[in-house]
Amino acid sequence: MKKNLWLVVLVLLSVMALTLAGCATPEPTATPVPELGSKERPIKVLFVPSVDVGVIVSGGEVMRQALTEATGLEFEVSVPTSYAATIEAMCASPEDTIGFIPALGYVIANQKCSVEVGAAAVRYDWAVYWAQFLVARDSDYQTLEDLAGKKWAVPDLGSTSGYLFPLVMFQEAGVEVGEVVEAGGHLQAALALYNGEVDFATTYFSPPLTDPKWQPGDSPEPFDPAEVALNEESRAFAGDVRVLDARASVLETAPDIYEETRVLMLTDPIPNDTMSFGSDFPDELKGSIMDALAEFMDTDACQESICSSDFYNWTGLEPIQDAAYDVIRRLIKGLGYTEEDIFGR
Repeated sequence: MKKNLWLVVLVLLSVMALTLAGCATPEPTATPVPELGSKERPIKVLFVPSVDVGVIVSGGEVMRQALTEATGLEFEVSVPTSYAATIEAMCASPEDTIGFIPALGYVIANQKCSVEVGAAAVRYDWAVYWAQFLVARDSDYQTLEDLAGKKWAVPDLGSTSGYLFPLVMFQEAGVEVGEVVEAGGHLQAALALYNGEVDFATTYFSPPLTDPKWQPGDSPEPFDPAEVALNEESRAFAGDVRVLDARASVLETAPDIYEETRVLMLTDPIPNDTMSFGSDFPDELKGSIMDALAEFMDTDACQESICSSDFYNWTGLEPIQDAAYDVIRRLIKGLGYTEEDIFGR
């Protein structure tokens, strides 16, 4: 009898265990992360707002389509509000962002969150560029010292060529300028001078295309300023010389800007801007994306995108190592600057 009673108890316990197991709340299953480069999780492509944002957005869309066709990956283009915001966005999404950022921005991003450089821009066979000091053509300014106390238009306080390199030159010369105005881009800085809003401006300088080839030390304006005009393809020429500095991109708005302004002097050469990747971006995707971009630059479509003089005016892409940007690190160290100093926070 006792044996039968124990059998009944065991059966009841088994039934209860099965019942409880059936009523238990199942453990939640982790939602799978979409594959990088899929429509659900496109690769983020960030551009700094150094030229007209509308131009970047429309040109970026052209590039996005070309990269998608070449790689089968999906991309999403955006233009953060400033250099600093671009870096913040890359640091916030280290596994899925590509940033087209200038030398200074790259160095800061590398220091802040290990952003990695993939390639540098090439513009008409140059992997470096310069900054130019622009003044009114009829002004008496001849030296940096003449700009003491004068009102200065810069593209952005985070701009390597538009602010920091010129700032170092002023400091080394012991010159204190007057008010500094952030114009919102290189083209806007040039227009601020043209419109008489400031006494001088600093913008990027790309050498004119001359025969023989322009060399450092040559005149930055080896042409007649009165002859500079846009051709049918909206490219700036003065006779046979193609003109490529920042002013060339505002000729439609200010057709006589070369007659009204001149280059006072140039800075030392600066490493070109970069195509950089978030610190956790998959290595297996980097090469194919850079190869696709290099091929895109040989197409007519690129002239409506990053190759356009109204955009970043890239004509090629060159693999580059982090060490090439040590000159920028020395500049920051020499200034004793922190990220907050550079971006004016």
